[in-house]
Amino acid sequence: MSFLNPYLSLKRTFDFSLAALGGMFFLPLAAFFAFLIWFEDKGPVYFSQVRVGKDGVIFNNFKFRSMKPDAENGLGPVQAKENDPRVTSVGKFLRKTAMDELPQLINILRGDMSFVGPRALRPVEKELTSDGKVRDIFDIPGFAERSKVKPGLTGFAQVYASRKLIREEKFKYDLWYIDHMNFWLDIKLIIQSVANTLRAKWDI
Repeated sequence: MSFLNPYLSLKRTFDFSLAALGGMFFLPLAAFFAFLIWFEDKGPVYFSQVRVGKDGVIFNNFKFRSMKPDAENGLGPVQAKENDPRVTSVGKFLRKTAMDELPQLINILRGDMSFVGPRALRPVEKELTSDGKVRDIFDIPGFAERSKVKPGLTGFAQVYASRKLIREEKFKYDLWYIDHMNFWLDIKLIIQSVANTLRAKWDI
């Protein structure tokens, strides 16, 4: 799809410029959040997870820690749910405002991610199907197609899809975005994401 090349070039320039500007602007806020996270339980401030990027490339994704330090002990990579006891008090605020994602500006600067795209998933994630079987995310219909673009800090599915939807249904939102992706759609999704953050309207 050669017509996308100018858009993709603009997208990378826009991503890098906005991430650099945002990093400088939010540095004092990030330092404040880091102190609050440490002060609550004296645990690590940041954590990184292995995620699947464009074309299946694996990268380390950076976030503020929003769960207790031992959150995955005995459980493994279980997705957070409403009123999850593993989420810290500070973490609840970070998740509702998506401020736990702030360190991912580093991933955008490095080129692992874009501001807008499908959510970066963990390669160890699994999903329970309607017939009770467990399948890897790689086997979920739509995964290969959504992996043709860089994952995003925000995206069409993140903004409009309910957290309660199964991955296969969320992937349909990602595929719609890929079919319609353009610069103005990206701007719209970024603006909507900022609005959700200011109103603390993100699903946790």
